[in-house]
This record gives sequence, C-alpha cells and structure tokens, in this order.
Amino acid sequence: MTESPDGGATVPSRNRKRFPGISSRSYEHPADRSALVALRKLSGFDTVFKTLSGLLPERSLRLLFLSDSVRVSDQQFAHLNAMLRDACYILDLEKVPPMYVNQDPQPNAMCIGLDEPIIVVSTGLVELLDEEEMRAVIGHEVGHALSGHAVYRTILLFLTNLATKVAWIPLGNVAVLAIVTALREWFRKSELSADRAGLLVGQDLQASMRGLMKLAGGNHLHEMNVDAFLKQAEEYEAGGDLRDSVLKILNLLPRSHPFTTVRAAELKKWSASRDYQRIMDGHYTRREEDKDASVSDSFRDSAAHYAESVRTSKDPLMGLVRDLAGGAGDLGGKLRDTVFGTRGANGTGRASGEDGPESAGK
Repeated sequence: MTESPDGGATVPSRNRKRFPGISSRSYEHPADRSALVALRKLSGFDTVFKTLSGLLPERSLRLLFLSDSVRVSDQQFAHLNAMLRDACYILDLEKVPPMYVNQDPQPNAMCIGLDEPIIVVSTGLVELLDEEEMRAVIGHEVGHALSGHAVYRTILLFLTNLATKVAWIPLGNVAVLAIVTALREWFRKSELSADRAGLLVGQDLQASMRGLMKLAGGNHLHEMNVDAFLKQAEEYEAGGDLRDSVLKILNLLPRSHPFTTVRAAELKKWSASRDYQRIMDGHYTRREEDKDASVSDSFRDSAAHYAESVRTSKDPLMGLVRDLAGGAGDLGGKLRDTVFGTRGANGTGRASGEDGPESAGK
C-alpha cells in the first residue's frame, strides 16, 4: 500500500497492463472517427484549418502557460508528474507532453497545441479528485494526445473566441459558427474516445465512474451512488416525448462535452464489451498498421454503430426513426405484393407467399 500525495487514505500499489505500440484506432469511438471525417469534408474547413495552422500564436500560448501556470515536474506536483509518465508508458506515447496546473476553481482539463500537445489541468480538478480518479483523467488527456485531437481542440478554442468577436458583423460569423458547431459535434464524440483511453490507463472502472460523478455533483461521494447515477442516464435517454428529444438536442449543441451521465453509461457499456477485453488481453491494432487503415472500413464501423444505436435507443425520436424505417419496409412489401400478387414474381400466377409447401422454412 502507498500513501496518497495529500497524506490521506492509502491506495493499493498495483501493476497495470501496458499496451506497446497501441493505435488510437483500438479505443476510438466509432462516432468520433465518423464525425472527424465529416468535419474534414465540411465546406471551407480545409481553408480555415490551413490558415489557422499558420496564424495561431502557439509560441505565445506556450509562453502564457509557462509564465502564469505551474509546470508539472519532479519538483512541482510530483505526484501528477508520476501519473503523467505512467500514462504515457502504458499507452506507449513516446514523448511525454508538458503538463501545467492552472489556477481555476472550475474542474477542467484539456489537451491543446498545434505542433506538440500541452496538457493543462485546473486546480479545481486537482482538489476534487483522488489519486485513482486523477489517473483516469490524465490518461484521458494522454489519449487525446495520442489520437491527435489537440490540433482540432486548439482551433475550436480559437474559433469560439473569434465567433463572439465578430457576432456584431451581419453574417460575419455564420461561416465561423458552422465550423464551430461541427467542431463541437466532433469534440463531444472525441471525449468518449478519451474516456476509454483513461480507463485503459487507470484500469479501474469504479475510479472512472467516481470521477464523472464528481464532475456532476462535486466532492460528495458519501451522498452519491454509481448505480443510481447510471439510472439517471437511462431515464434521460428514455424519458419524455418527442418534444423532450428536441430539447435534448438543443441543450447539447452549445456544449463541448457530452453530459456526464451519458459518458458514464457509454464507458460502462464499453468496459463490458468484447473490444475492451481483447485490448486487455493484448489483442489490439498497432500504430504500424495505421498506414494500411481503410477509410471505408471506418465508415462501415460508424454506420454499424449508428444503426445499432438507433435499434437499441429508448429515446422517443429514435423510436420514431425505427417506426418510419419499419413502415418503409412494410410499404415496400406491400408494393411488391401489389405488383407480383396477381401473377407471382415468376409469372406463375401465384402470389409470392403461395409458392407451395417446398418453400416452407426457408
């Protein structure tokens, strides 16, 4: 057993599995990949991306954190530095990104940067989470770095700020808002991928769940319950009518992160999946295979994910989509019967359902 950095309760010393050469594709959420592909295809995005990549003051950003935050090292926030190095070791990130602690009472963390990623965590987050919960968060941010999310996150921060500055210009912010909206949609999905990376680093599902609960309800674990928290996600998804479904979408649009109960439910579901177990058993995609990755395969995975989401969702709007899809299938069947019912599909004069007993059971 080891004592926690703040001198509080002890936490178990334990070895965690390492994933040499792991590709981010192994843990990325299918919706993350498809949203990023859609983002890159958005009209005007390539131009904005190339322009901002050359104009964004990255050196200024680094100097800002260097001058007005505390850089994590063996001398400062040593316990965070140990977690950072551990996370990079487990996910086999060759270069450990610099990490800073920023004075901010709001619990927050981010991975930004164009040339190289920087991880920033707020004092509010450091004070809120225990060691194992913090380990999952740092793994989350290292997952962002490994996935290459930092570049798009940086552009999102810049464009969000720009949109407020040009809002007074007639139509001046329409194009900016379109890209910001698309970036937010992608980033919400990327958070689901990074949550998975955090679980791979911490390898403690309960710690990941506790961290998400604390982000929602503060440091009052004695007043909270993981199972009850997950039931909130079920109630959120299934509750209400079509009006509530629309309100859910409107509530989500301005957010950069998914709702915490939804994140918890998604992570719990993934932790019980065969994909997660295969990674833990050492069977995962390696980075050396990334060059052979198929875009069409990614699209198929994403399409399969969305189809499954619609099929299993309890949301009223998704139920309507299923009903409409089913109705379309019924309509197709009725049209087929109308066309072929009098003569039969093969011109035999029998309806399609009257082919004789030899067809039964096929």
